[in-house]
Amino acid sequence: MIPPEPEIAETQRASGLVHLRYEDVSQDGRVVVTALPQALGEAVWRPLLSRTPIAHALRDAGIVPILSRLHVRGGLGPISVRASLQAHGCYDMAHTVDAQGTVDRIVLRMWARVSGPKGRTHGPHPKDAGEIVHVGDVYAEHVLTRPFGPLAERKVLHLDVAGMPRVPEHRVVLDPPDALATLPSGARAYDDAPVAEARAHVFGLDDTDSNQHVNSLVYPRVLRETGVRRLATSRDASRLLACSFELAYRKPCFAGDRVVVVGRGFALESGGGEGDGGGPAPRCGFAATMVREGDTQGRPHCYGRVLFSE
Repeated sequence: MIPPEPEIAETQRASGLVHLRYEDVSQDGRVVVTALPQALGEAVWRPLLSRTPIAHALRDAGIVPILSRLHVRGGLGPISVRASLQAHGCYDMAHTVDAQGTVDRIVLRMWARVSGPKGRTHGPHPKDAGEIVHVGDVYAEHVLTRPFGPLAERKVLHLDVAGMPRVPEHRVVLDPPDALATLPSGARAYDDAPVAEARAHVFGLDDTDSNQHVNSLVYPRVLRETGVRRLATSRDASRLLACSFELAYRKPCFAGDRVVVVGRGFALESGGGEGDGGGPAPRCGFAATMVREGDTQGRPHCYGRVLFSE
């Protein structure tokens, strides 16, 4: 579940427009979930964080928010690709503690709720065209770190930034990353144990970004494609649409890296009705890890779970 938004100041909230590309809307008119994370940039990063003195102070101190978890769920449609979506977002600073109660992480959390007018790109519009519907939700966790500092100083345990408390007031408990590689409650696995893909996925320069590693949104695309391929042996692939994904990032991949997806598909027998985002409920899914080729027992690059509606 996406954590509820905390009680925060209005100065930590903003809105923005999300412009769709043609490939962002599926043939049934729903916005694909991999297109929704851009809402965080339009409703949180650009109008809020990038303009605050705090952001500049963190940058000057060599502190960078590193994405550690991303949860996206889709909602209703149909939406025309010609429409612009409205994103309402907010952010919060928090901290976590270890087993002894000592601060061990400073966390930046972001939320975005996306809506848009009903419509269709081609053909007759729905009778309720123009009605504003909930298109999806995005939630992201970032851990503050000094990625370019000495190894002993990379972990950020407090802030020395004017206008900010030394340790953010909110204390949160983060879900363990490896929980995403397990099956959700009520799921029926198609495989007795996770299965490694026979062929490795190789990242090229097209998969990278200015942070000098594979872009965060490449991973859910790879997991979604692998999940569809695996589920196609027992489901009608032409009806599968990813309605939710959640990833926990552990270590980056780089151009030229060869990785293997290890996971298993599952059915959700209780599927039916509506999902968390208001759209069709998920009926099946794929839970997996992404590991370096030849090292399937090593530390995964990421853990992930993708849910599909039909």
